[in-house]
Amino acid sequence: MEKTVNDLKIGQSAIVTGLGCSGALRRRIIDMGITPGARVILRKEAPMGDPIELNIRGYELSIRRSEAREIFVVLEERDPA
Repeated sequence: MEKTVNDLKIGQSAIVTGLGCSGALRRRIIDMGITPGARVILRKEAPMGDPIELNIRGYELSIRRSEAREIFVVLEERDPA
């Protein structure tokens, strides 16, 4: 089962594998730096759950849950230290 950014829990990190949208939304997501291979970390979510705050490429970015459902990811493995 593929996961999306919408499925992440606070503090989880993942690697973007692809985008499930097209047109203007796809261009907007890419312009924000969310491209395949980018590492994202879910930092916070609003009290009602929407929007969510991500850390990507060294900056904090807030996006809607509807946008997060279009960003496919694979969870990063934790380093067993």
